[in-house]
Amino acid sequence: MFRTTRVPFAVVTLTALLASACGKEGSPPVKGPAAGKLPNYQVAQGFQLPDSKTWKRAKKRGYFVVGAKEDQPYLGEKDPATGTYSGFDIEIAKMMSASLGFAPKTVHFRTIASANRETALQNGQIDYYVGTYTINDMRKKLVGFAGPYYMAGQSLLVRADEHDIHGPQDLAGKRVCSAAGSTPYQRIKDDYPKAQLVAYDTYSVCVDNLLTYQVAAVTTDDAILIGYAAKVPDQLKVVGKPFSKEPYGIGVPHGDNALRFALDDALEAREKNGDWKKAYEATLGLSGVPAPTPPAIDRYPAS
Repeated sequence: MFRTTRVPFAVVTLTALLASACGKEGSPPVKGPAAGKLPNYQVAQGFQLPDSKTWKRAKKRGYFVVGAKEDQPYLGEKDPATGTYSGFDIEIAKMMSASLGFAPKTVHFRTIASANRETALQNGQIDYYVGTYTINDMRKKLVGFAGPYYMAGQSLLVRADEHDIHGPQDLAGKRVCSAAGSTPYQRIKDDYPKAQLVAYDTYSVCVDNLLTYQVAAVTTDDAILIGYAAKVPDQLKVVGKPFSKEPYGIGVPHGDNALRFALDDALEAREKNGDWKKAYEATLGLSGVPAPTPPAIDRYPAS
C-alpha cells in the first residue's frame, strides 16, 4: 500500500493540538529548546579560505545561507510564529559559521526538502546543508560531505499504549508510515515485505497518522523519532534497537574541497572543546537520551 499527499489535515490537527495540550490528535506541538540554554560559539577572528568559492561568496554577502529542515523536533524545526529555527542540526550549522569567521546570528536558514538538497547545493541556493543528511557513496558523486557529526540508525516510533511492536520483525500485517522515496521506506519494503507500507511527503504527517491510530508505527532515523517522542512522551515512544547506520554529514557543493576540509577541522575542534556536547544537551539531549560519542570524521580524498 502506497499513498502520498500534501494533506491540509496535518495543519488542522497541528492547530488542534496547539489549542489543547491534551488529546490524541495532531502533530506534537512546537516545543523547542530554551534560547537561554543554548551555548555561545566563539567566532574565529581573521579567518580566510580563499580557495573556496563558496566561502568567498559568503564573505562578500556577509553571511552563510544554510539549508535545513523545519519539521524535525529538536533537530531542525521552524517556529511558525517567529520564523526562528532551532535544534541540534541548527546548532551544528551555527558553530560551523563561527568557526569559518561569521557570527552565528548572521546565518540565514532556508528550508530545503530532502529531494531538493543536491540541486540546492549545485545551483548555489545554499552554501551548505545541515539536516539529517546521510552520507553515502551515491550522494558523494553529486555533493561533498564534511563529517559525519552524528551517527543515527533506523528505528520505530509507536504510541505509548503499543505493546506488540518491539522491532521491525513485529511489523507483519501492521500499517507502517515513512517518507515517500526515503531510504527507511525502501529498507522496510525490501527487508520486511509483510509490513503494510504507507508513505507521505513528510514525517510530520506520518506522526499525525500515528497519533490518530491510522498507522501502527512510523519509521525513520532514531534521532528524528527521539525528537517527536520527546514532545509528547506520554503518547509516543521509540522501541527496539536501531537496525541501520546513518552517518549525518554537512553537505557542501561538489568539488569545494577547501570548504569541506575546513568544516572537518571545525567539527573536530568543536567536539574537542565541548561545544558539540553542549549543543546536543541543549537540544536533542532534552529527550533524555545521553550524548553519544561523536563518530570519527571521514576525511575522504579530494574529488
